[in-house]
Amino acid sequence: MSKAEKTKQFIIEKTASLFNTKGYLSTSLSDITEATGLTKGSIYGNFDNKDQVALEVYKYNSSLLSKNMARSLGDEFPTTIDKLNAFVNFYRKNWKAVFENGGCPLMNAATEADDTFPSLKKQVTQSFEGWIKKITAIIVEGQKTGEIHEDIDADEYGSLFIMLVEGGILLSKTTENKKYLNLALDRILFMIDKELKTLPS
Repeated sequence: MSKAEKTKQFIIEKTASLFNTKGYLSTSLSDITEATGLTKGSIYGNFDNKDQVALEVYKYNSSLLSKNMARSLGDEFPTTIDKLNAFVNFYRKNWKAVFENGGCPLMNAATEADDTFPSLKKQVTQSFEGWIKKITAIIVEGQKTGEIHEDIDADEYGSLFIMLVEGGILLSKTTENKKYLNLALDRILFMIDKELKTLPS
């Protein structure tokens, strides 16, 4: 990496938690300089404006979540049912870290991604669509191997899983009570075992 690239990455990493906790619109340039210890001139020397910083930070935060999730769905799981259970276990094990860093970066950005920040909205939309496709692909794989009922709508369940997780995180983060996330995760496990799985428990 060049010096400029290293500085840019430094700014992104130092402000990642800040943007996710304070908000992509509410975070000011002063907040960024305070978090990084850099001058406004240095920030603008690497980014066109604050919105560009926010977009790059969102991409960074969402990619971290994506990489961590990908590891939890790795090839070490022999069946698609195991992979779907691992998806649930990822949130069961990592809920505290997610909450301490301000919650799910996708959901946080989604609440701000309205007409005032269309470029962020586009990124968030792509992130959610990508997550749904990943879960859907696992379900389709299970249908091909005979582990999952072939007559269920894979895309519908992929969407439902993401909706349940995000709703659970929202309620638990707002009320500071993890029971809502656990309820959502328990419901997903029930759906996997009773609605998707072809083999008896």
